[in-house]
Amino acid sequence: MHDSIDVRRVKMSNTIALVDDDRNILTSVSMALEAEDFVVKTYKDGEEALLGIFQTPPDLAVVDIKMPRLNGIELLEKIRRKSTLPVIFLTSKDDEVDELLGLRLGADDYITKPFSQRLLLERIKALLRRQELNSSYTGNDYPTSIIRGHLLLDSARHLCKWKGLELNLTVTEFLLIETLSKRPGLVKTRDQLIDAAYGETIYVDDRTIDSHIKRLRRKFKSFDENFDEIETIYGIGYRYKNIKEKLET
Repeated sequence: MHDSIDVRRVKMSNTIALVDDDRNILTSVSMALEAEDFVVKTYKDGEEALLGIFQTPPDLAVVDIKMPRLNGIELLEKIRRKSTLPVIFLTSKDDEVDELLGLRLGADDYITKPFSQRLLLERIKALLRRQELNSSYTGNDYPTSIIRGHLLLDSARHLCKWKGLELNLTVTEFLLIETLSKRPGLVKTRDQLIDAAYGETIYVDDRTIDSHIKRLRRKFKSFDENFDEIETIYGIGYRYKNIKEKLET
C-alpha cells in the first residue's frame, strides 16, 4: 500500500518580502513566518527592497510605511508601476493620512503597530488565497456569492462589486461587509464585528471598527453617493439595511 502524499507539503512555499527598518520586527516576524513554512526575504529600507523585489519577485510584501531612504508609500508607488504584487502595510496609529494614500495607490491591507503576529499571518494567508483564486478563475459566475440588491460578494476571492463596479477593499473591510450583509436587518454589535474581522483571541479597540466602517462607507459612496446600506445603531453597533425596509421607505 502506497503512502498518501500531502499535496500541501509538495506545493512550493510562498515567498514573503518583509520590509522594515526595525531589526526586532524583522527578526520576530521572520521567525513566525518561517514557522508557517514561508520563505522570507528581509530588507531594512525601501531602496534595498525595491531592488530585491524586482530581481526576485516574492508572492507578497509586508511593508512598513515610515522608513529611511525610500518610505513605504514611495516603494508601493514604484512597485505598482510594474506589478500587482499583494502588499500589506504596517502603520502607526498616527499614520492615517499615509494609510489612506497607500490604499489609494493599491495597498491590499494594513495592520496597525503594535500588532498581533497571528493577525498578520491570517491576513497574509487570506491575500495569498485571493491571489491564487484570481489567477486561476476566469469565469463570470460567482459560486460562493452573496447577492443583496446591488451588492455582490465573492467570499472565496474577496471580490466586492456594487452596481457591477468592483471595489478595492482590504481584507478587514471585506470581512465586515460580508458579516453585515449575510443577515440584512440584523444588528451586529461592535464586539461581534471585531470577532468576525480579527478573531476572538485578538483585542481591538471599538473605535477601530468605527474607523473601518467609516472608510467602508466612503469607498461605496465614491461609486454611489446615495449609498446608505450600512446603518449605525447608536450605542449598539451596525446593520446592513434590509431590502424590504428600503423599498417601504
